[in-house]
Amino acid sequence: MKPIRTVPLAHYREYPEAEMLERASAFADTMSRRRTVREFSDRPVPRAVIEQALRAGGTAPSGANQQPWRFVAVADAGLKQRIRAGAEAEEREFYAHRATPEWLEALAPLGTDADKPFLERAPWLIAVFYERWGHDAAGRKAKRYYPHESIGIATGLLLATLHHAGLATLTHTPSPMGFLNELLDRPKNETPFLLLVVGYPERGCEVPDIARLPFEAYATFR
Repeated sequence: MKPIRTVPLAHYREYPEAEMLERASAFADTMSRRRTVREFSDRPVPRAVIEQALRAGGTAPSGANQQPWRFVAVADAGLKQRIRAGAEAEEREFYAHRATPEWLEALAPLGTDADKPFLERAPWLIAVFYERWGHDAAGRKAKRYYPHESIGIATGLLLATLHHAGLATLTHTPSPMGFLNELLDRPKNETPFLLLVVGYPERGCEVPDIARLPFEAYATFR
């Protein structure tokens, strides 16, 4: 096997057990306050905050270290308007023809429909893409390994960072999302994963009265 080049693990930090628990508990408490928001303020969010959140997303592990994530942050009002038009066209088809009765029943407690005004009102949209394939050093087509898992982890880190910074988010997945490639001038090897809506919640914002699973329902120790 060809030897690999290594470097020291220079930036790892270990904490005393009591501090470990305190840090983990504080972060879990912070994330427990995260809710999906559909009523956004048009209050501006500094680009620098979005940049740092994207940096955090880019630290995710990935299959074969291929880092297939691509983020497109959109603040331009005209472009957001066109994205909304494209998304709502797909959503109208979904609610009228594509969704099964069971799917619509599952969505009912959330009160969602084909109208997506938040896509224009929120200060930022982040279109998340993943590469299905790329190119090697010689310019040849190269497969991407575990791109779905990799982009999922990266998006999770991005969401956590945005919430930790004090912002609200919504994960929006109109299907299909090919219109994003055209509107955002993305190459054919990139597949849209989701649209992330980012901003401050509107004053008086309300969210559906739903609950998370209790810890014992999703965590097991053996």
